[in-house]
Amino acid sequence: MDFGAVLFLLLVACISYMIVMYGKMLQKRGQLPPGPMPLPIIGNLLQVNTDNTAKSLIAISKKYGPVFTIHLGSKPNLVLCGYETMREALIDQAEKFGGRGRFPAADNFTKGNDMAFSNGEKWKELHRFVLQTMRNFGVGKRSIEERIQEEAQFLIKELRKTSQLPFEPTLIFGRSIANVMCSIVFGTRFEYEDKTFQTIVRVISENFHIMSSFWGMMYNIYPEIMDYLPGPHKKIFKNHEVQAAILQDAVKAHQETLDPDSPRDFIDVFLIKMQKEKSNPRTHFFTESLIMTAHNLLNGGIDTVTTVLRYGVLILMKFPEVEEKIHEEINQVIGQDRPPAMEDRKKMPYTDAVIQEIQRFASIVPLALPHLVMQDTQLKGYKIPKDITVIPVLASVHHDPAHYEKPEVFNPANFLDKNGCIKKNDALMIFSAGRRICPGENLARMETFLFFTTLLQNFTFQPFGSREDIKLTPSGTSLGNLPQSYQCCAIPR
Repeated sequence: MDFGAVLFLLLVACISYMIVMYGKMLQKRGQLPPGPMPLPIIGNLLQVNTDNTAKSLIAISKKYGPVFTIHLGSKPNLVLCGYETMREALIDQAEKFGGRGRFPAADNFTKGNDMAFSNGEKWKELHRFVLQTMRNFGVGKRSIEERIQEEAQFLIKELRKTSQLPFEPTLIFGRSIANVMCSIVFGTRFEYEDKTFQTIVRVISENFHIMSSFWGMMYNIYPEIMDYLPGPHKKIFKNHEVQAAILQDAVKAHQETLDPDSPRDFIDVFLIKMQKEKSNPRTHFFTESLIMTAHNLLNGGIDTVTTVLRYGVLILMKFPEVEEKIHEEINQVIGQDRPPAMEDRKKMPYTDAVIQEIQRFASIVPLALPHLVMQDTQLKGYKIPKDITVIPVLASVHHDPAHYEKPEVFNPANFLDKNGCIKKNDALMIFSAGRRICPGENLARMETFLFFTTLLQNFTFQPFGSREDIKLTPSGTSLGNLPQSYQCCAIPR
């Protein structure tokens, strides 16, 4: 048989395989909620704007409803839009929608040996352990509040060094936020010039940007193909390895100085738990799960709050009248002689409302990490099969016209009643909802309020250029809504 005949047979075999697989895709599609017709191999990628995935999915939901099916590649995904749908699925059916779906950009590295990307008993035990350990180290209490207040003052010192000259805030904000989580994980804060610390902040920031980009999205859809292609996505796993090596060294150092009667930080408490579980053949507490869970904490606890602060400063520069009202409230409640405290929050409804509106308007995490349906169920009249991946579009909650009159407009009044008091709005799911809600929610809320008010107690932020030129459109595509790069000037008050 000559080469041409072999090539022809291979081509026929490939086409036949594609036809069979496409037929199976269409057959399975008929058993799922409706959605746009997928194409072979690429699925519905042509209907998704990779510059703003969440916005694309919200647009598709207007045709197919708040529950629909979309194929990213050849795999079907259940998309949830709007507050009512999200509540019914993630909260009312928390157990059934509480699994973690596949996220190759992370779980191809963690291999399920962590909290965030595991399922079953492993997730339950690690999740319970993380929550308890963070509480023991003061999350939600006065001790961690003092740690945040201390770090906020270091941030103020760094900003004063800019001498009112333009600067880009990502690194400066990121180092301060990172030090709070590092104090929990490593038991100490780092000097900002420390090389190891700078590496931690850099690799986490780089990965958040890459995974929020087109390249990160493509890797999560086609990991088997993207592994062999060049591009920025290759750096994701190099950065993961750099961070893991730092954690490995920290674990070894902790093992050499461990005092079981006096744990210093998260690593110590995990090591003590490992000792207690060493005779259990089914334990989920071993060195690899320690490294990967600490990896989760650092990645989840740094860039999201940093991005909220970056977006917040950008928005305030666009709307100086909002910044002025916050300054007035700070003057009335706190003054200039002491640092802001969490007890001030209830006396500062306008500032609190502005923070919540920044979180709503920016939707820093527009799509929750993928969920997984753990058992057959029903939602909005549709049969939902076990093991289908679920994409909760959190941005659709924050832009739900049933809960926000003009969702595309920045308006702190969304969280204020007619008397100027805080008005609770359940359609705010910045940390997701249900079983997979972010375990660092309480810490993130404290950091956001204390850092934000401390910044505005000490500075007025002015743009490097005209306010009219400030663009609030995000630059991310999927994992994170990132503000477009900007410079600003911190003018002392």
